Amino acid sequence: MTTPIGEKIRTLRKQKGFTLDRLAELAESSKSYIWELENKDPPRPSADKISKIAMALDVTPDYLLTDAVAVEDATDTAFFRKYRTMDPSTKEKIRKMLDLMGGDE
Repeated sequence: MTTPIGEKIRTLRKQKGFTLDRLAELAESSKSYIWELENKDPPRPSADKISKIAMALDVTPDYLLTDAVAVEDATDTAFFRKYRTMDPSTKEKIRKMLDLMGGDE
C-alpha cells in the first residue's frame, strides 16, 4: 500500500532519473529502505532520513510530509537553501546568468 510520502518520493526520484540505488546513495540510506518508503506503509521515518531524502530530491522535508506545500515552492526553498551556502563568486555568477536570461521581469 503506497502512502502519499512514498508516491512523492517515487515521482521525484523518477523525474530526476535516479534509480533506487542512486537515491539511497545520495540520502545515505539503503535501497531497500527507499523501496519500502515508496511501496509500503512503514513506521514514520526519522526526521534525519526525511531531511536527507528531501535534500537529494531538491525539495523540503515539509513537501514530503504534508499536502500543503507545492513542489514548486519546495524546489525554490531547496534552491535558496543551497544558494545561501555558496561562496560570493558563485552567487555573483548565478545573478549574472539570471540577468542574461531576463530574470528581472
